[in-house]
Amino acid sequence: MNIPVGAVERLCKLLPILDALLRAMPYGIYDIVRNEGWVNVGISNDTAAFAVSSIRRWWFGIGRASYPDAKKLMLTADCGGSNGVRVRLFKKELQELANELGIEISVCHFPPGTSKWNKIEHRLFSFISQNWRAKPLLDLVTIVNLIGNTRTNAGLKVCCEIDENTYPIGIKVTKKEVDSLNIVRDKFHGDWNYIIKPQI
Repeated sequence: MNIPVGAVERLCKLLPILDALLRAMPYGIYDIVRNEGWVNVGISNDTAAFAVSSIRRWWFGIGRASYPDAKKLMLTADCGGSNGVRVRLFKKELQELANELGIEISVCHFPPGTSKWNKIEHRLFSFISQNWRAKPLLDLVTIVNLIGNTRTNAGLKVCCEIDENTYPIGIKVTKKEVDSLNIVRDKFHGDWNYIIKPQI
């Protein structure tokens, strides 16, 4: 097979773009009180910065209007992954978010091996999976439309957006930086349960 050199060079330049277009990482937020889901679909990397950026985007897009008098934000998160209990960058990014919003952020991590009891799995992502079952996820528009059109008889509504920001991997956070965070740990498993207060 004879391929012109110029065509190969153009294809090599397109590969990173094609890879970015085909990469889709959903990060979901489920509001238990309102039975509403919000999913941020990233095309970069599934990092702690992406996780906290998703929370930030939810807050400014939906949360602030739904809870205008909120003085604290409570998050439940898995023990691993981009919002894992040992991920220093997650805590650092949450500190920046708490400072920005001027409210406390309370975090409760599910113990290892128990994320299957996380309500987001049963009340949001399970229905998203049913909605896009047997449908080819060929592009981001299809993915966003399938997620955003997820509904249930119990009244679940889901909003979905594409996050085109870049989140580099390999960002290191030192122990000194972690020690400088305004974290109040709970007496019961303070590594899993803690409050991040705004820094004055």
